[in-house]
Amino acid sequence: MQRRMFMRYAGATAAVTTLLFTTACDDDDDETDPTAVDLGSGDTGILNYAYALEQLEAAFYTEVVAKSMGIFTQAEQQIMQDIKGHESIHRDFLKAALGSAAIPNLEVNFSSINFNDKNSILTTARTFEDLGVAAYNGAGKFLESAGFLTLAGKIVSVEARHAAVIRDLITNGTFSDSADANGLDPAMMPADVLAAAAPFIKTKISANNLPK
Repeated sequence: MQRRMFMRYAGATAAVTTLLFTTACDDDDDETDPTAVDLGSGDTGILNYAYALEQLEAAFYTEVVAKSMGIFTQAEQQIMQDIKGHESIHRDFLKAALGSAAIPNLEVNFSSINFNDKNSILTTARTFEDLGVAAYNGAGKFLESAGFLTLAGKIVSVEARHAAVIRDLITNGTFSDSADANGLDPAMMPADVLAAAAPFIKTKISANNLPK
């Protein structure tokens, strides 16, 4: 099923890859940690930024499915497996779209998460899903390609559904709203998102060429 879903993106991937090379980055090297993975600039940088976050989420749910299914009900297990599938598709699609411009696989750090404790897993999942929604909301306006923006919009709508179902699991069916007074979800700039995600990522990431 995951493979079939991924193939739905195949036609878009070729177009995305072509556009990426027309917006290839002219990165500045000033004040960049030479050991850090550079996301790049322009649309390439934004897509690598999204790819880094999708790597983190996919790795987290892979660990949950591998280690924690016994503490969830059958219905909850299916939810975790579905989210793992979605995040893996997002990750693989972005990697394929970026092609040779994609950053390498990141090393994650989940030492602060107790995979034997449902509350630890769900609160971490809520953090990742809310962060993902805020990241796409914040970075979308910087995409120059309308095609990229459309794809980002499709992904963030799924991330928002993930955030909703995780909140539902935490609050036992009680609606929990993260929207502001205008009915809008938060938007965060890349530097703030990466700072929030940093405790879970061992690999150093340079976002010097992304909008601030």
